Amino acid sequence: MSVEPVDLHFKEYGEGPPLLILHGLLGSGANWHTLSRRVFAPKFTVYAVDLRNHGRSPHSDRFDYPSMVADLEALAGRQGLASIRVLGHSMGGKVAMNFALENPSLVHRLVVVDIAPRSYPRTHENLLDVLRAVDLSTVESRNAVEQQLAAGIASRGVRQFLLKNLTYDSDTQKYEWQVNLDAIADQYDRINEKVGNTWTFEGPALFVRGEDSDYIRDEDLDDILHLFPVARLESVRDAGHWVHADNPEAFGRVVLDFLLE
Repeated sequence: MSVEPVDLHFKEYGEGPPLLILHGLLGSGANWHTLSRRVFAPKFTVYAVDLRNHGRSPHSDRFDYPSMVADLEALAGRQGLASIRVLGHSMGGKVAMNFALENPSLVHRLVVVDIAPRSYPRTHENLLDVLRAVDLSTVESRNAVEQQLAAGIASRGVRQFLLKNLTYDSDTQKYEWQVNLDAIADQYDRINEKVGNTWTFEGPALFVRGEDSDYIRDEDLDDILHLFPVARLESVRDAGHWVHADNPEAFGRVVLDFLLE
């Protein structure tokens, strides 16, 4: 099946060699604003991307890794990018892996944050169900939306993260979700798939995990090295799955040191 790329929205920071930053499921490039501006922009031209069906990028019925890789290839072509550093977190990490495997001549260095190439269980299914159950036609404030989310999501931090997807349409005077929840939910299994490829990426690769996270296990290293033979694995202390948010200083130092080698 041919892929029709969408024109991805991104925010650009700094100047220097290109660095693509790819967010995780239900996130957006805005999640990376502080690190992009303070840590990476002094050394690189940062493109903090909204992947399809997220943020301000277009919606599409198709939502899988081949389509997201095609979107990035189109973006690289439009911007004339070469020798790209690519950093991806969680789902964005799998996008980054697939992009590097499919485009080794474009990718100079690869950073994958707290995700392995293996398949994963449906851990976010409850979040998607809760989001889809919110009745936005009746709410008049963000607090009202959070109250509905609280019925199914105990963590206030998770609710605040999800609420970053909420926007207000001044024309309709209604709240709406920026993310394409139906497409994401319908094709959620595709996002959990194993990264499988007959090629390898021989360039430098860094896998970063949160010390308190179980998304990358010690036994995942064999699968990582099978696809990325010169990859190395670093752990960040005092951090869970959202490594860059839990310990941004340590995370930024580890990643920047690698990118500047």
